[in-house]
Amino acid sequence: MKFKMQDKQNQLIESISDRHLIVGIDIVQQVHVARAVNYRGIVVGDPLTFENNEIGFARLLNWINELKATKRLISEIVGMEPTGHYWLSLPKWLYDQNIDVVTVNPHLVKKNKVTEIIHNQKVIKKTLSSSLIW
Repeated sequence: MKFKMQDKQNQLIESISDRHLIVGIDIVQQVHVARAVNYRGIVVGDPLTFENNEIGFARLLNWINELKATKRLISEIVGMEPTGHYWLSLPKWLYDQNIDVVTVNPHLVKKNKVTEIIHNQKVIKKTLSSSLIW
């Protein structure tokens, strides 16, 4: 049986519990931006900008560890969009630090954003129309 990378990523995502810190990273050429949420999607801490080098990666790891300690979380999972070639060094470095990393397909992210926007517009229209009818 062939093991696919997508299967591993799905297993990681399915294993998320209330004891996880979930970190999303926006990959850019020179400076990345990280945000953290808990398992319910509630923002934890302030965003972190860090450089695409070992010093920046160490700042990211310290930030993750501080947030985990503050919120009494025991594990982390990092997700990122594989953008160009700028993302390649970060997941390898995180893997070397024993941190689970998942990559997110940019086409699915865009599709989900569009779907969410359309859904929100429908909810707003429905709410407005029902509030106008007394």
